[in-house]
Amino acid sequence: MREIPVQSLQWESFHQYGEFSDALHPAGYSLGDFYHDRVLFPVSEGRMVGFSSLVCTKRMEKIIDSAECHSTAAEFILPLDGDVIVHVAPPSQVPVPELTEAFLVPKGTMVMLRIGVWHLAPFAVKEGDTHVLIGLPERIYKTDCMVVAYAEDQKMKVNYTEDAKR
Repeated sequence: MREIPVQSLQWESFHQYGEFSDALHPAGYSLGDFYHDRVLFPVSEGRMVGFSSLVCTKRMEKIIDSAECHSTAAEFILPLDGDVIVHVAPPSQVPVPELTEAFLVPKGTMVMLRIGVWHLAPFAVKEGDTHVLIGLPERIYKTDCMVVAYAEDQKMKVNYTEDAKR
């Protein structure tokens, strides 16, 4: 089984998949204490965004055996009380598991995945539950969510070490 390393979240390696910003340690331009427009989330006019809670529990082995994408919507991810690992692959007509990359997303870091990026639920890093806020256009998980199970030879193991935090 192929192993993929977990990378730290850096603009150079992540920007093709989306945007991110540390909400707990904002920096740069602001209106006083208001750090505005850090992550932009595109939606169609009149479309509501739903915010949902996802509870991730640490797994002994982090195996990527499937992925999903949304062809009309971006997705917002915010780990609230622990770090998570997000796996992504570039937008395409069919899944491209061979292009999958994994990134460590520190708690309090807002991530927006671009339309069409292949992904699935994050992996929790800490023991116990990690709570993640998910933002998607209302009911998109029912109307625009293509989930694909990978063949046995396409599955991969996420190789996480503490070095990914640096």
